[in-house]
Amino acid sequence: MSDSTKNPSPPKLSGLQGVGVNWGMVCSVGVTLLMVTWFYGYVTRFGFQNAFSALGWLYGNWQAEADLEHGKFVPFLALGLIAYRIREIRQVVTEGSWWGIAAVVFGCLCFVAAYRTIQPRIAIVGFPFILCGMAYALYGWRVTKMVAFPLFLIWGVVPLPSFQQATVHLQLLATQMAHHGSSLFGVETYIKGTVVLPIEGDWKPLSIAHGCSGIRSLMALFMITAIWAYIAKIALWKKTVLFLSAIPLAIIGNSLRIISIFVIAEHGNADWAINTWHDWSGLLFFYPISLMLLLVVHSVLEGGLPWRRNKKKVIRRIIQQGETKEEEP
Repeated sequence: MSDSTKNPSPPKLSGLQGVGVNWGMVCSVGVTLLMVTWFYGYVTRFGFQNAFSALGWLYGNWQAEADLEHGKFVPFLALGLIAYRIREIRQVVTEGSWWGIAAVVFGCLCFVAAYRTIQPRIAIVGFPFILCGMAYALYGWRVTKMVAFPLFLIWGVVPLPSFQQATVHLQLLATQMAHHGSSLFGVETYIKGTVVLPIEGDWKPLSIAHGCSGIRSLMALFMITAIWAYIAKIALWKKTVLFLSAIPLAIIGNSLRIISIFVIAEHGNADWAINTWHDWSGLLFFYPISLMLLLVVHSVLEGGLPWRRNKKKVIRRIIQQGETKEEEP
């Protein structure tokens, strides 16, 4: 009887069952997590009169003035994306590596630099590095790759003052598109800067202000397309195209929304169009149209509706005892 028969090899374990616990690593990561919670959540150094913590400053900027109202949903979206792939994550768990501590150290250095320069954005840059480093230290590189996108999603809701200057160009573009687009529906207008005035209608001139430029919608749509591309099971270049499609889709959707205001003001109730419809058209008009167009882009990239993929028959060739046969799975 062979040795392999006497001492059969133990079955391979998958997921967490096959990974030993490195308690030194666990304790190190646990202490790091407590320190991160303290420094990011309780140490006040940033914002007005240095009265806010790093995360407190970030939360305070998730408001309409910074076009980042959707930022309050990001933590829940990140947890939801991780929960969505939790089964896949459990299957790729391996032994952790001390290299993860290097990422943690880098994140901590970012916080130190932010503390010294009173620049909270630098602290937020290092925050996902700390979390990813802890994941690498505990569960290995493959898990880290799967949770990196949800954790780095916070970068998309960090206020950037220079980016807000793009609203001027978007305002001018939205004004021109609304002016030319409304003429297709019989609404003749002329423009002065970012103000649209009717030629024949009796409605008041409308100004394409900062909120109507589309920057707020663009920021939110960037977040939606990023998550959509992350979940979509397509090639990387297709994910990139799907993500970048947020720019033209936001411009088109916002222009159609403004045109609808002009059309209702011209042919319907001007007061209702300028007030009620203006306030609700983003939710009831812009997002449905933008998401529908996003679905069209995804379908074109995938060659059909995502939930109706063309299932091609795969022929498997099996060679057994000199004979070759084919079967369909």
